[in-house]
Amino acid sequence: MAQAMAEEPQPPSATPLGCTHYRRACKVVCPECDEVFWCRHCHNAVKNGGDTPPDQQHELDRFRLREVVCMRCSERQPAGPSCVKCKQPFSSYYCDKCHLWDDGAHQKQTFHCDRCGICRVGGRENFFHCDTCGSCYPVSIRDTHKCIERAMHQDCPVCLENLFNSTRVVTILRNCGHTIHQECLTRLTSDFSGLSSLRCPLCSASIMSNDSLWQQLDEQVRNTPMQDEYRADVMITCNDCSRPSTTPFHFFGLKCQNPSCGSYNTRRVV
Repeated sequence: MAQAMAEEPQPPSATPLGCTHYRRACKVVCPECDEVFWCRHCHNAVKNGGDTPPDQQHELDRFRLREVVCMRCSERQPAGPSCVKCKQPFSSYYCDKCHLWDDGAHQKQTFHCDRCGICRVGGRENFFHCDTCGSCYPVSIRDTHKCIERAMHQDCPVCLENLFNSTRVVTILRNCGHTIHQECLTRLTSDFSGLSSLRCPLCSASIMSNDSLWQQLDEQVRNTPMQDEYRADVMITCNDCSRPSTTPFHFFGLKCQNPSCGSYNTRRVV
């Protein structure tokens, strides 16, 4: 359950014009610093980090972009689909709403979503826009995803990059609806061990279905009775169903007693 963003890096191409992000025959002029770059990502890599002094760092706002430079004839001109001097198109795909030029758009299946306000990749027919979550999501989770107000307009809980404008693949967590970079989720699950690796970093709900793991823990608990001095009932709250219950204490885990849940992703309450 992941969402592909519009500006993901393109595969290598024999086309000499363009950068690692897009194939195009024009460069953009930043309205802030008046410098010329292939795209806003190339600009941001230099001007929003690197050797740029902190007080001069800035990003290129695609919606304020007004000028481009044709890389065939070097004419500086207002942003548009074709060069006003040599009359050649800058790319096969041009979006005048978010100023995106890309010859690789057909391969990426790029489309503009008016409600998102930006271009996406992956094919319009494969996505739907969720007004509550504030973004396009795959149609495969239309009836199963959990809505969270403006879920995509948040920072990744691991790397803190804004998810809505990110160029990296974003995963929508199945049980809670929170969002996180796919690679950050992979790193999170590999860096931690035990139940900590299976929890959403925001709400602690399970990030996936763990029914088979809960069954294994059930068997381990049955086969490993606690000694008399450790037998006791304790109060818990389940991170998956949010219900409190009383459960037998066990070193392997504390099982939610909600009949429709049975998760071991719980926390003890005093």
